[in-house]
Amino acid sequence: MADYKNEFGWFAERPGVEKKVYNKFPVLIGLVAFVILATAPLWLNAGRDVPPPQPSLDTPAIQKLTQQERQCVLPLSEIRATHMQLLITWRDQVVRTGEGTQVPSPRVWTSPDGRKFVPSLTNTCLGCHSNKAEFCDQCHNYVAVVPNCWGCHLQEPATAGQVAQAEVK
Repeated sequence: MADYKNEFGWFAERPGVEKKVYNKFPVLIGLVAFVILATAPLWLNAGRDVPPPQPSLDTPAIQKLTQQERQCVLPLSEIRATHMQLLITWRDQVVRTGEGTQVPSPRVWTSPDGRKFVPSLTNTCLGCHSNKAEFCDQCHNYVAVVPNCWGCHLQEPATAGQVAQAEVK
């Protein structure tokens, strides 16, 4: 070996210190077990495909409407992608700016095609999509989101208070 210099000076050769790993096999077994357990969800679900939900639009409220009245506030592709932003905009318009406190209420939302709607989840959206379990919950469960709308806007007399309390975290 070539000459070696450290903070203490020059040495003829590097000191020979045996490098030893203690408990090599238990450590390796532990690392392998950790990697297997940490990646198990990935391997167990590899190749599985969960089909997207097909929400039912066949509600009694929708059946009573004429074909022309069966249009949503926005086109289908747009409402699927941006309905939460629309509901937040409506909430801000009504609750946060105080537009809903005046009598008569001037709150009106105009869709891109010129139709006018009351900005209200309960009165506008849930008027047609009244079956929350078959319409809303299917998609929300599929994408694993828990919207906080239902604490105030699900009007079931026996459980309305319980639902609001369950969502306060």
